[in-house]
Order: sequence, then structure tokens, then C-alpha cells
Amino acid sequence: MNDILPIILSILAALVVVGGLIPVLVKTRRNITRYPGTRDANDPEMPRGGSTAVADRPGAADRTAPAPVDLDGLETTEVPDDAAGLEVIPVETPLPVAGRLVRLRERLVRSNNIMGKGLLALLSSDRIDEDVWDEVEETLLLADLGTEPTMQLVDSLRERVKVLGTRTPEQVKELLREELIKLVDPTMDRSLNVQRHADKPAVMMVVGVNGVGKTTTVGKLARVLVAEDKDVLLGAADTFRAAAAEQLATWGQRVGVPTVKSDIDGADPASVAYEAVKAGIDQEVDVVMIDTAGRLQNKVGLMDELGKVKRVVEKLAEVDEVLLVLDATTGQNGLNQAKVFSEVVNITGIVLTKLDGTAKGGIVVAIQKTLGVPVKLIGLGEGADDLAPFEAEGFVDALLN
Repeated sequence: MNDILPIILSILAALVVVGGLIPVLVKTRRNITRYPGTRDANDPEMPRGGSTAVADRPGAADRTAPAPVDLDGLETTEVPDDAAGLEVIPVETPLPVAGRLVRLRERLVRSNNIMGKGLLALLSSDRIDEDVWDEVEETLLLADLGTEPTMQLVDSLRERVKVLGTRTPEQVKELLREELIKLVDPTMDRSLNVQRHADKPAVMMVVGVNGVGKTTTVGKLARVLVAEDKDVLLGAADTFRAAAAEQLATWGQRVGVPTVKSDIDGADPASVAYEAVKAGIDQEVDVVMIDTAGRLQNKVGLMDELGKVKRVVEKLAEVDEVLLVLDATTGQNGLNQAKVFSEVVNITGIVLTKLDGTAKGGIVVAIQKTLGVPVKLIGLGEGADDLAPFEAEGFVDALLN
């Protein structure tokens, strides 16, 4: 009996110590509910080659009303505190495109545009002499209309004012409206080539120099396409700028769009673009949008790299759209950028950003005349839905109001 007593006392002492530690351990852990980690046959495949797809896009109905969760399939597991509190980005419903056009026109009306208002004031003068015509010409050139379009517009206005004779403000406004619409050219095809092919998605590349907002534009354009009920996949081929891939993935998550990005710093952008298109084919999406790194137009090596990205992608699918993002406030420098990019990749359309931050509305005409490609989208503001298709007549009406 004396031999057993020390053993019993030792066991009791151990139980007391363990009992004292239990409250401490409980405080350092918490219970959360999580989904089982297994994947089923309905989950989209993850792309290979060091890239990963994130935030798989739900169906259109799921974006507005998520389906109820079957709680019977859940399990409760203890995990450390530092695994809790991960940010979950809610899926948003983008604004319809029609509503955007109205808002953007209103914003352009409020912007500081000198072209429309200045011309109306000059042409409404009681007497239009050579000094007035010189001022008209100067106003157009200051608005970045370009030399050739300026002379074309001035010659047309001279002839029509001479024939018209007496002019009311309403007549002047209508005359100017007609001539400006001719210059902006409503006959250009401004539609986006985003129709899925028989067995492959449409592919869009977005290019431009540093700092014009390409990644943001890709994110905003994804919202435009989702609003039109397109299945979209994003490719983060800007592997040069720090956090560019994460920024793009965040834009995608906000509308439930997957993003293919590399998990290797400084990865080959052509490889990432290739994997994105491959994932788009496998997942049968409608459109694959590829964000590219910003590059100066005078850097030959970087421009050659851009051409390589396009050639590699075309091994899998045709590139349907190459959109060049230009900052409207850069004026003639933007034209120089556009010329070089068009020589490397076949530019199919222009996205003109920050149009509300400039008085130089003539840049629209100058770009189209220089490249022979249309302005397809304009951005006025920093909001997520402040990007909309360009519409020639609406643009001119906003300039003249």
C-alpha cells in the first residue's frame, strides 16, 4: 500500500497542473466553421506552369443572390487565431452600360472643356473677321485637335457661315455640332470584339506606357463585360510592377472573375499570358483579358517583349482586340506613344482615360486621324464604373453644353 500511495499522489498532481492549463489553451484557439477541402468534378481546373486561378466566377444569378449553403456538409475544426479574420471581398453587381453613358456625359458637361464653349462664343460674334478665324484656329490647336483636322474644320465653318449669313446662337450651335460630329466620325466601328468563337474565347490584350492606368482599366472593363453577362477571365501578365497581379486579382474578385497569375517574381509575361488563354479555353469562358506591363515607347527591348506576348498567345487563340490605354491629359505625347505601339502590335482600339481632367477634347479626333483606329472607351473619374463605350454624338453634345 505504501508503494502505491506515491504513484497516486503523482497522478493527482499531474491532473491539477493539466486542469490549470486548459483555460489558457482555450484562450489561444477559437472555433470557426469551414468547408471541406476536397474538390469535386464541377470545380474548374487550375492552370499549370507556376500560375494559379483565383476567385472562380459564379453564374450571373449567383452574383446577385448567392445560393443557400447546405450546413450538413460542414465541419467544425479548431484553428489558431491567426488563421481567422481573413478578408472576404463581396461580389458586386456592376452598373448597366446604358446608365454609365448618361452619367459620363453629365460629367463631361461639367468638365473644363475649352473647345466647344470657346468656339460657340467666337462664332456667335456679331462680326466674324480674320482675327476671329485666327482665334478659332488657335482654340482648336490648343484643344489638341491637330493641324490637319483644324484646317479642315475651319474651312468648312468659313464656307457655311458665309452661306448662312445672319446667325442665331441656336444656328451656330447646330452648325458647329454637325461639323464636329463629322470629325469625330460616327461611322467608325467602336464595338468590342468579345464574341466567343466556336471552341475558344475571345482574347483581348491591354497595352500602354507606365502610369496610364492599364490594370485599373482592365478591372473596370471586366465590370463592363460582366454587366453584359460575359464570362471573363483575367491574365496578370504585368510581372514587372510590384503588386500588379494582386491588384488585378482584387478587381476580379469584386465581380467574381478568376485571375491567372504567376507565383514566381519576375516570371516570363508571355508564359503567364499563354497560361491565361489556356485556362480560358479549359474553363470555356467568353473573354480572356490580358494585362501587360507598362513600357516606354522608346525602349526597344520592352516593345519587342510585347510583340512576343502576342505571338505566344496566338499559338493558342487569335488575339481579337489590342486596346491601347492613353491618358487624355498627355496631349501630343500620347500621339507619339500611339504611333510606336501600333507598329509593334496591331492596335484595334483606344481607351482614353482622364478625359474629364483636361480641356483638350480634340485629342479624340487627333488620335483617330493618326492611327486610323477608333476611340472605343472613355474614362471620366476614378469610380469602379466610370468607364463606358465612346459615343460620337453624345461626346460632341457634351462638349457644346
